Amino acid sequence: MDIFLQQVVNGLTLGAVYAVVALGYTMVYGIIQLINFAHGEVVMVGALVAYSVLGALAGGPLPPLAAVLAAACCAIPVCMGLGYAMERLAYRPLRGAPRLAPLITAIGISLILQHLAMLVWSRNNLAYPQLVRTESYAIAGAEITNVQLAILGLSLAMMGGLAFVVYRTRLGRAMRAAAQNAQVARLMGVDVDRVVAATFVIGAALAAVAGVMVGSYYGIAHYAMGSLLGLKAFSAAVLGGIGNIPGAMLGGLLLGVVEALGAGYIGDLTGDLFGSNYQDVFAFLVLIAVLVLRPSGLLGERVGDRA
Repeated sequence: MDIFLQQVVNGLTLGAVYAVVALGYTMVYGIIQLINFAHGEVVMVGALVAYSVLGALAGGPLPPLAAVLAAACCAIPVCMGLGYAMERLAYRPLRGAPRLAPLITAIGISLILQHLAMLVWSRNNLAYPQLVRTESYAIAGAEITNVQLAILGLSLAMMGGLAFVVYRTRLGRAMRAAAQNAQVARLMGVDVDRVVAATFVIGAALAAVAGVMVGSYYGIAHYAMGSLLGLKAFSAAVLGGIGNIPGAMLGGLLLGVVEALGAGYIGDLTGDLFGSNYQDVFAFLVLIAVLVLRPSGLLGERVGDRA
């Protein structure tokens, strides 16, 4: 039971990061039906920009927590600018093209960003500066660190903030209108291009913070870190129901818990025969099972094809 509770804690921490990244996928898909496979690389850029800032601030007069916040504040505008540039230069010209064209473009942007990051930060694994001292707390037989608590709290705050923006603000109403029917939204005075750009910018800001959280949690960053993370976050969005914001949150948390249980709890029972080396298998097996039983995802709506 102690192993189970510990892995649930670890899974919720990891799942919170998946959920934050998955929100970027699901928002963009909900409005323009585009799967932005370069979103994981935005997370990578945020993590590496924060790495450079933390390296410059290490040993300086700023307190550790202030240095981390400063690094995140530097990473966010960089990623927001990157998200806007991707939408404006790569995706907007292909808005009316067949769906395969922007999909291939997204994969191309992903590769370009990876190689640019490799040129700037090298291809080596980079040790993330650990400025904040890690402290552990015992809860019901499981241990949780201050870093995990910070990740969980910050992720929940960002998810709550995004939900407020989407469901309680004028921009959110415009986003939901564009998601329902972009052409009708234009007739009602909604600037759809501006809404789509804002969606990319908001998703990129969330990705930047997720990159800082991943780097701080694992203590390592590299140019290819966004590939698998982005794929898992996209799987979380599909698991919860692509285009559904609460579904992305639920899918991310569920995927993280399943992965952690597969890596720790099940691995311990089988003598690590199916342990941490196969942790990705459990997550994707659950994804496949859900898609077979409910293709629209856990919270996705079943919509019939119109004649």
